[in-house]
Amino acid sequence: MRENGRVSDANGPEPADRPKVERMDLDPDRVETEVTNDVVSVRRSPRYGSFLLLGTALGVLVALVLTFAFPQNEEFDRSQVFGFLLLWCAAGGLLLGGVVALVLDRVLARRRGTAVAEHESTHYPDEDTA
Repeated sequence: MRENGRVSDANGPEPADRPKVERMDLDPDRVETEVTNDVVSVRRSPRYGSFLLLGTALGVLVALVLTFAFPQNEEFDRSQVFGFLLLWCAAGGLLLGGVVALVLDRVLARRRGTAVAEHESTHYPDEDTA
């Protein structure tokens, strides 16, 4: 949030005595870097949105094919038939895409691996302890 050209956060406006840091120059002789390693679990996961979108697109395509696959009805024109089939086929495709994503997620969950994550923390050493 901006107030009078100043950036403020949820706690209110930025205090005036705190300088704005644009670039931090580090003296490599005075800086300490701590490196910690953590073992993490890694697994692949499907992108649910992509599967849902692909299932819906497949449903729309099926509705289009079904609309022109049968002879035209005397009672309804093709746009009405397409609209009705679109409702059911798009919803079915959405459901099918979600189920495929869930099944794929369960299959990929079995194949987990471990990796080492490295975390670097750079800071100035405490001047009081020296």
